[in-house]
Amino acid sequence: MHYQLYIDGQWVDAHNHGTWRVVDPATEQLVQEVPFGDGHDAEAAIAAAAAAQPRWAAMTAYERGAILRRTADLIVGRLDELAPIMTRECGKPLAEARGEWTACADLFDWFAEEGKRAYGRTIPPRRAQKRLFALPMPVGVVATITAWNFPAYLPARKWSAALAAGCTVVGRPSELTPLSAMALVNLLEEAGLPPGVLNLVNGQPAAIGEHFLRSPAVDKLTFTGSQRVGKLLMRGAADGIKRLSLELGGSAPVLVFPDVDVEAAARLAVAAKFRNNGQVCISPSRFYLHSAIAGDFIEASAELAEKLVVGPGLDPQVTTGPLISAAARERMEGFVADAVAQGARVIAGGRRPARLEQGFFYEPTLLAHLTPQMRALHEEVFGPIMLLAEFDTLDHALAQANATPYGLAGYLLTRDLDNAIRGYEGLRFGIVGVNDLTPATAEGPFGGVKQSGFGREGAQEGLHEFLDTKFVSMALS
Repeated sequence: MHYQLYIDGQWVDAHNHGTWRVVDPATEQLVQEVPFGDGHDAEAAIAAAAAAQPRWAAMTAYERGAILRRTADLIVGRLDELAPIMTRECGKPLAEARGEWTACADLFDWFAEEGKRAYGRTIPPRRAQKRLFALPMPVGVVATITAWNFPAYLPARKWSAALAAGCTVVGRPSELTPLSAMALVNLLEEAGLPPGVLNLVNGQPAAIGEHFLRSPAVDKLTFTGSQRVGKLLMRGAADGIKRLSLELGGSAPVLVFPDVDVEAAARLAVAAKFRNNGQVCISPSRFYLHSAIAGDFIEASAELAEKLVVGPGLDPQVTTGPLISAAARERMEGFVADAVAQGARVIAGGRRPARLEQGFFYEPTLLAHLTPQMRALHEEVFGPIMLLAEFDTLDHALAQANATPYGLAGYLLTRDLDNAIRGYEGLRFGIVGVNDLTPATAEGPFGGVKQSGFGREGAQEGLHEFLDTKFVSMALS
């Protein structure tokens, strides 16, 4: 594996000779030192993508799809090599890392085929001597900025769709977790991706982002990350009227109705809540429990949470890894302290594991007796804190669930058809799971509403994000 910048088909060091230390969050030890560039590297990558774009767009969807399909096959064949790379840089257990890489293969496999279905249409004209067509065209050069929590899946979801559409790409991974993205580029190169079609620049966030926004050669910027950075990108995109798509996180509610099997619902909830230690954009966070089953659900969930094995992800017995950084752990401590000061009760967890002196670990935590003023109910927690509140009526539950500026994902657990339909119709979120707390899949559209951003990834909508429509009106002689 090459762990460098990738520009115009070459693995290179940063122009400024800068480097970045990738640290294992489970041990706080160095994993790898990688190049760390700046705007100069971004400009070189943009130029390479712009030069390569006409040739890539001129290839047929079948030719592009064959490369994407080979990439999917390479991922599946190398899972044992790829999973530890991810675990070392972001901490998630090996089983989760293998699952993420498998999902990456699904994306490349899906868009290898979906690119063949970028259909146009013939429009019946008003005049006999005219012919009217609407034709899909690649947007052009796409810049991508992705977060650290899914270091392979987030780039793969953007890159696979953009490449299938005939766009070329300049990707910037999170500096905290660049190794998985670099590994993915290695596989794309091995699959036969032509030089310049995909370029990777690890480096200074502000400088690289500024070049993405200012360069007239960049036709679209797609970002997954925080609201704060998303707002900065929107302001910066205004001058050049730069096309954007943004996925800005969430604070996902879960409505649990009294008709559920409580034990089964608790197992589903705990598994989804503490996946990747809660560091998931669509992680179920705010659990609204019908008062008839609230006590039983809390008791069952606490028992399950206390059985989770916290530790380094390379240990096959571990179910829950570390947080990404010391700052992330301190943020969890702040949420819990604020909630307890306002009357919340810690049902389980709520502290650092005493036996783990190294690494950014925090116990799976359940908080009950919540009040509306608590920070955790209004901010994106993004960690292993499960918030537990009660409701008596569906209207009450929906009011609490929708009382957030976020609108990425919402959930409900019920066996009652009326509850299911009224629930998914009433939740103001871009994704709703009914008895499903892990709804992301290559064939389903992923994206939010309200301040969780706009645009969709995955499915046919994900392909269309990287296509423009050209209208052709032809008059016959």
